[in-house]
Amino acid sequence: MNDQLNMNSGKTGDAVECLGMTFLSEDARRDHFLGLLAEKLKDPAFRSQEGFPQGTDEAILAMSDPPYYTACPNPFLEDFINHYGKPYDPSVKYSREPQTVDVTVGKTDALYKAHSYHTKVPHLAIVPSILHYTEPGDIVLDAFSGSGMTGVAAQWCGLASATFRHELEMDWKRQGKIAPKWGARHAVINDLSPAATFIGANYNIALDVERFSQAGRKLLDDLENDIGWMYETIHTDGKTKGRIEYTVWSEIFSCPHCSGEINFLDETLDEGTKRVQDDFSCPHCSAKLTKKKLEKLFETSVDPITGNVIRTSKRVPTRLCYEMGGKKYEKKLDALDLEVLKKIEELSLPTALPHERMMHAPEVSVVKTFGSDRGVD
Repeated sequence: MNDQLNMNSGKTGDAVECLGMTFLSEDARRDHFLGLLAEKLKDPAFRSQEGFPQGTDEAILAMSDPPYYTACPNPFLEDFINHYGKPYDPSVKYSREPQTVDVTVGKTDALYKAHSYHTKVPHLAIVPSILHYTEPGDIVLDAFSGSGMTGVAAQWCGLASATFRHELEMDWKRQGKIAPKWGARHAVINDLSPAATFIGANYNIALDVERFSQAGRKLLDDLENDIGWMYETIHTDGKTKGRIEYTVWSEIFSCPHCSGEINFLDETLDEGTKRVQDDFSCPHCSAKLTKKKLEKLFETSVDPITGNVIRTSKRVPTRLCYEMGGKKYEKKLDALDLEVLKKIEELSLPTALPHERMMHAPEVSVVKTFGSDRGVD
């Protein structure tokens, strides 16, 4: 459930309004509603609802930010609807033609990309329907809200930029539709998935921009101090530092004629077109080759967490792509770059790193059969 999003309010020391009540700060608001929720959790009838979580009161309260979000059935929904909703009046006719506007929206918007979620719909694709079927201040319900994009869209109806509004109005005008009524709608969003409700709440609950910015900056500074050196390289001028964006690794193969090792990328990449050639010559014996004729090489090592011997494709770093002074550059790794990679490889893993196999996958051994890999239980 979300109230109107005000990106400039909600600071810890600022007075805030919630459900018609004014509190000295967000902390005061939270304490007030946490107290009400704690009392509600003592009600056996409330806890006997189907699907009520098995967690303790302390756990539910710790994961809740009432009245906006509760880790149990939200007892403040009625208060929300009474405060923001409009009593049903059968004498007032509601009529809307079907929404026929063709909506095509990409998935590059910064809000959409802030957090991934399966079957996620961009909020900008939802906005036209909310504008068409509702009025400013109406309540929009999404009982299967996923990551909360309906809530974001409801607020976007009042936060949209002048450029977005103009483009949408011109599009509707070309289709013979009247201009929409801009203004935020209130939203009640819900999902059975704990991950979805967590993401949706953080997408929609009012944000203290200053505190968020400070925390984010501290996190980035800590990361820079801890691992920033891993992303530094020296420009080809021999003195200026650049920021590595990514490293290109190449698989190593064996020539079927002379058994010489072949760095696939070095031998097949056309530097002019940046395309891999289909045919090339072995750098050792000059035999004409294709990738299908090559035999992949493997290396064995000891997993530092499990202690098991693992077998992986042999590969080496061949290119660095980096940024310096606002421009993109590419180079082959020099001695300093290789030294940094060696230092990274020798670092010990955190002791708290989980060591369970992903998705509880069974152990699989790998054997080599005629130059290919085959998993064997």
